[in-house]
Amino acid sequence: MNLTKYPIRWNTNSLFSILNNHLIDYPTPVNISYFWSFGFLAGISLVIQIVTGIFLAMHYCPNTELAFISVEHIMRDVQGGWFLRYLHANGASVFFIVVYCHIFRGLYYASYQMPRHHLWYSGVTIFLLMMASGFMGYVLPWGQMSFWGATVITNLFSAIPLVGNSIVLLLWGGFSVDNATLNRFFSLHYLMPFLIAALTCIHLNLLHEVGSSNPLGVDNSVADKLAFHPYLSVKDTFALILYFMFFILLVCFFPNYLGHPDNYIPANSLVTPAHIVPEWYFLPFYAILRSIPDKLGGVIAMVGAILVLYTLPACNYSSYRSSLFRPVYRYFFWFLFFDFIFLGWIGQQPVKEIYVFLGQLGTFYYFLFFIIRPLINFFDYRIIYNQTQQKIEDEYINSIK
Repeated sequence: MNLTKYPIRWNTNSLFSILNNHLIDYPTPVNISYFWSFGFLAGISLVIQIVTGIFLAMHYCPNTELAFISVEHIMRDVQGGWFLRYLHANGASVFFIVVYCHIFRGLYYASYQMPRHHLWYSGVTIFLLMMASGFMGYVLPWGQMSFWGATVITNLFSAIPLVGNSIVLLLWGGFSVDNATLNRFFSLHYLMPFLIAALTCIHLNLLHEVGSSNPLGVDNSVADKLAFHPYLSVKDTFALILYFMFFILLVCFFPNYLGHPDNYIPANSLVTPAHIVPEWYFLPFYAILRSIPDKLGGVIAMVGAILVLYTLPACNYSSYRSSLFRPVYRYFFWFLFFDFIFLGWIGQQPVKEIYVFLGQLGTFYYFLFFIIRPLINFFDYRIIYNQTQQKIEDEYINSIK
């Protein structure tokens, strides 16, 4: 059979229709603010990480004897290598900054409520993959903090009953963090961003099925809307300009500010650093891990601190979405926001009694926030109900007068 008689024809009209529906004529609430640009910026960050990672992989050698040297080779000998490496390393930090802002925006405006619960679930899953990819990428330079961070974190799996040691051996590929571990982490770190990109496409599709939320929490069926382009695309473009200004400033003037100096020392299994810490974006969860005296309990608390985000759509029954109309929740939210920053500060402190105690206080409130959400909703409802009744009474009295 001659297949050349039946060439494949792409339906360009359908392709342009999809692009038009998702990027140009997509109906967007008229009152969304710049806080809604963080999702777009997260997508830009992902693209930067994938592109720079592909070019870095051309020169990187996933071997314990050569990994550190290959990174130095990229920095010193490859033309523009220093810029690529700093873009990738600081790009991970900027990526997490944008995603944390995106998550807290969703918490503040209750963007996880139905019908956007599937959108929220996909977003939390992307966040989990980001953390896995970020951890594996931190190991690749094979500096002191990379090696010992990998040793400490992977050892945590040994706390899991029955299968813990088997999981550790599977991660290591042997009986210690060595060449097999580095190869596995490199392969998975290269794969993860493409999985994240695929999930991001699903995330966007789920978003466009139900429509964007808005600061007032008004249902999309009654919200005033505009076409995404040019009205909202201009807003995202301005946010992108500010994003690149911050990014380039960080890369060109403070490239090592968010890194650890010990990671510029080649890995040595015979010399333990005085204070082992992960990258800054893991510090709040690291503080939660350290605040629990039991190893298994600490692992459960650390993993639970992320998985608890999955429970938000099921535990919120308030008819008011936005925190603009929920005064009690608003106070608790801002306390959670600063508690998260506080836990990040605790995570970088040495293991001393005072910091462990403060970390336990921060951990207690972190989980308390999610536990007492139904009670917060009840008080918010009572306040709104009383205010409404008072307004009705005042209007009635004024009408009589």
